[in-house]
Formats: sequence, structure tokens, C-alpha cells
Amino acid sequence: MKRLFDILVSSVILLFFFPIGILISTFIFFGSKGSVFYRQERVGLNGKSFLLYKFRTMKPDSDKSGKLTVGMRDPRITRIGYVLRKYKIDEFPQFLNVINGSMSIVGPRPEVQEYVDLYTEDQRKILNVKPGITDYASLEYFDESRLLGESENPRETYIYEIMPSKIALNKKYLDNPSVAHDIEIMWKTFLKIIGK
Repeated sequence: MKRLFDILVSSVILLFFFPIGILISTFIFFGSKGSVFYRQERVGLNGKSFLLYKFRTMKPDSDKSGKLTVGMRDPRITRIGYVLRKYKIDEFPQFLNVINGSMSIVGPRPEVQEYVDLYTEDQRKILNVKPGITDYASLEYFDESRLLGESENPRETYIYEIMPSKIALNKKYLDNPSVAHDIEIMWKTFLKIIGK
């Protein structure tokens, strides 16, 4: 039921978003050198890696200087990238990940291997469900990049404060990964975005 819901909703969203996606792709293409899309290896269901899709919001090869985005004024972010990140529009290509089955609309946000390697055995339980585009942690840490930008040591802040808190929030979802639960989280995410 959840898989069917994911496919139907994602298909509708991609269909309506397609004209806007073409416009955004044009801005990205002419705004800076590099691909329109950004692909990054993330850890998904049962610890298996997959390629996550986003609209590119940074200059090419920016992740070589660190995988965390430090504040909305991170110099690696392009001009159009600031807008896409502010309203979470850069995440829309992940509905393609939902269609191909590597993600769900709602579920724990997929992490890079570097940070998954730091999970305790108990924390790895969140890998028992498909990762998602949005979750409780995404709502709680909607301005995560700003918090990291205010930290003297962003990587340590993420590893020792933000990441454990996000995992604890995601465990709430494990207790009830239902369509009704998904709709509730999707609605709260929508309200967060339009509130920006």
C-alpha cells in the first residue's frame, strides 16, 4: 500500500512540476558550469548504497571540501542555489528516486557512508526502512545549515549533537510507517516550506 501511494503521489508531483523543473534546469545550466543535477551516493535500505538526485546548488566538486553545508552563505552555493535550498526545491528530483524504488516519500533521510559508519548498532535500526525525502528530523532541523554555520566546529556539532537527535526522531517513524503517518508528515513539511 505504501509503495503504491509513493508511486502515485510522486508521479502526480513530477507531472505538475515538470514545466517548473525545465525552467529551473535552464537557470542552473546558464548560472554556473556543471551538470543540472547533482548525484551523491547515500546509504539506503539495509545499508545498501544508491545514488540520490538533487538539483545542483553548488559549484562543481564542492563536496571535495566537505559534505556539510555550512550556513546559507556557504561560498560554494550558486546564486540560484540559495533560492532552491531556501524553499527545498533542490530536493524535488528525489521523487525520481521514489519512482525507481530506492526511496520513499517519507522515511529517515539517507546519510552518506562517512556518517553511517559512526552509527551504533541501535542507531542502525533506521536502515530497516526505506529512506525518505522528508521525516520528523527534516521538520525539526529545517534550518540545519544555519545551525552548522553558527558552530565553531560544524562537523563535530553534526556528529555529536544533530545526528543523534535526528536518529532519535526517526525512530518515532519506525513505530508506525503507515500511509496515514506519511500524509501527516508530508502536510507538516508543506506548511514548513510555504512558511518560508
